[in-house]
Amino acid sequence: MIEGVKILSFTHYLQGPSCVQTLADLGADVIKIESPKGAFERNWSGCDAYLNGISVFFMLGNRNQRSVSIDLKKEEGRQIVYDLVKEYDVVIENFRPGVMDKLGFSYEALKEINPRLIYCSCTGYGSSGPYYSKPGQDLLAQSIGGLAAMNGPADHPPMPMGSTVVDQHGAILAALGVLAAVYDREKTGKGHKVDASLLTSAIDLQMEPLGYYMNGGKLTPRAQTGLSTRFHESPYGTYRTSDGYITVSLTKYDKLLDVFDREAVERFKPEDQSHKRIEFDKMVAEQMLKHTTDEWIKIFEAKGTWYAKVNEYEDVLKDPQVVWNKVVMEMEHPVAGKVRVTSHPVRYDGETLPVRKLPPNLGEHSVEVLKSCGYDREKIEKLIGDGVILNGKPISE
Repeated sequence: MIEGVKILSFTHYLQGPSCVQTLADLGADVIKIESPKGAFERNWSGCDAYLNGISVFFMLGNRNQRSVSIDLKKEEGRQIVYDLVKEYDVVIENFRPGVMDKLGFSYEALKEINPRLIYCSCTGYGSSGPYYSKPGQDLLAQSIGGLAAMNGPADHPPMPMGSTVVDQHGAILAALGVLAAVYDREKTGKGHKVDASLLTSAIDLQMEPLGYYMNGGKLTPRAQTGLSTRFHESPYGTYRTSDGYITVSLTKYDKLLDVFDREAVERFKPEDQSHKRIEFDKMVAEQMLKHTTDEWIKIFEAKGTWYAKVNEYEDVLKDPQVVWNKVVMEMEHPVAGKVRVTSHPVRYDGETLPVRKLPPNLGEHSVEVLKSCGYDREKIEKLIGDGVILNGKPISE
C-alpha cells in the first residue's frame, strides 16, 4: 500500500520496532540497521520466551524487514549509512537523544545528504528539554505522565497498566507522523523532522480524563470497589460475583432498578451515579455478590445491560470474535518453528496484511543491500574481512 517508501530503521526494544513493523506491513521497504551484536530484542525476551533459541520478543516486532549489520564505530561503517541515505528517504530511530548525533547521523547531518529526508525520532520524553538525558521506558512514562495514578484500588499503590500500552500507542503515533510527512513531501518536496515520545503518548491516552481535569472536572480518588476510572459514573469496572468476576459498563439508573434489588438502588438518586460515585459503587459491588457470573450473564443479556466476561489469555484466543477478526497470525520459521504473533491491527477491504518476510537473521541482507547501492564484490568482501559489516546467513539456513 505504501510501496516505494524506503526506510532505514535504527530501532530496538519495542516502540521503534513496532512503529517500523507497522510501516513494513503496509509495504514499505525497511532495512534494519544493527550492530554486529544485534538489536537488543534479539537477546532478550519477556517470560524468558525463546523458540529453539530465537527470541519471541524479536519475532513479534520485526517482520517484513531486511537486516544489515554494520559496525558504526568504524568510519567505513558510517560511510555505508551515508550512502544508504542517498537511496532511502526515511530514517526512524529510537536511541537515547544524542546517540545518533555522536554517530554523525543527526537530522541536520543527514538532510545535507538528502534534503527530502524524513527523520523520525521515537524518544522517552522528547528530543530536547529537561528530561533529555533520562532513560525512557513504558513503565516510567506511565508514572510521569499520570497514567499509573489513574488505576488500582484505593488500598493499593498506583497501578500502571499491565501491558506496554504507551510503547504501542507511541509506535502508532510515530508511524502516523511518518505517513503524514511522506504525504506532505509528495506535495511540497520538503522533508520533515518527526518526534514521537512516550511521555506524549501516555498523556494522549488520557485525553478524556485530563481534558475534564483541565476544565474544572473533579476526579474522585481511586475507589476500593470495581470502579476502573476516576471519572466515569458507576457502574464502570470489574466486579466480584459469588464465584468470579464480570465487567459492567455505563448502565443507567432505570436499568439498574431492573437488575438489582430495587430497594438498594432507590436509596440513591440517578445523579448519584456520578455525584456520589464511590458510595453508589459500593452498593453495586454488594449487589454483584448475589449471583454467579453465569447467572449475571443471563440477567444482563435479558435486560440489555452492557457487560463483558473477564477473559484470561486462554479465553481471549478462543473468543469467537477474536478468531473471526484474525487477530493472530502464524509464521513458520525454519529455526523457531511455528510462531504465533498478533497481526497488523487494521483490516483493508476485510483482509489482513500478509507476512512477506520473516524477521531476518542478523546481517542477512548486508551483501544484498550493499550491491543494490553500487558496492562491487571486491569492496564488499573487504568490508566483511575488516569486520565493518556482518554477512549473516539467509534465514532458510
